[in-house]
Amino acid sequence: MMIDTILSLVEAGKLYGISLINYSGLTELFIRFGFNLLVAIVIIRYLYYPTTRRKDYLFTFVMLSTTIFLLIFMLESVKMKIGFALGLFAIFGIIRYRTNPIPIKEMTYLFVVITIAVINGMTSKKISYAELITTNLIIVFVVFIIEKLLLLKHETSKKITYEKIELIKPENRKELIADLEDRTGIKISRIEVGRINFLQDTARIKIYFYEGEQDNFLDEDYYDDDDDD
Repeated sequence: MMIDTILSLVEAGKLYGISLINYSGLTELFIRFGFNLLVAIVIIRYLYYPTTRRKDYLFTFVMLSTTIFLLIFMLESVKMKIGFALGLFAIFGIIRYRTNPIPIKEMTYLFVVITIAVINGMTSKKISYAELITTNLIIVFVVFIIEKLLLLKHETSKKITYEKIELIKPENRKELIADLEDRTGIKISRIEVGRINFLQDTARIKIYFYEGEQDNFLDEDYYDDDDDD
């Protein structure tokens, strides 16, 4: 009896009141998802990654873009209010995947990825594909201009424990930087002296450097680890 009921529902194109397939909706999902993924990959892989070399954020940005787009798209399908969607945007925006804050540049790209996913996911039939594509291209263009054409240097940092505590005095700053450059092989732009331990004669120093000015290859272990001082 139950089997006959299910078969009749299937033949009617619905199962317990829910359509088995909506071809127009499914096509729209594939088109908008593919477009959103393409824009995200262009920004993440070809604009963000070449300047930072942070592979650890590639997975995070792509998955955030994918999951937020699908979530917003489904919410839009059931006519959820825009205020609720913006609330989700704020929640995702304050999520941190580590105990320490995400670096400011990565946080900016995080908001860019979230914004694009929300725009592409919430777009209604009142907005044409031309307007949607133009909006995405504007974001990509602005990121490209800042990253590539304005030639802004990307300053990154690394925290180290330093044992020559006598060199941390302000009057010995040049000697300190010279010693750090000689021992690390990095051309340092500036430094910050953090916690000082006189019992162990050590100090925590944060060194800053521009990636493009380095003669040696810097792998990801050199990048900011955001350790606590």
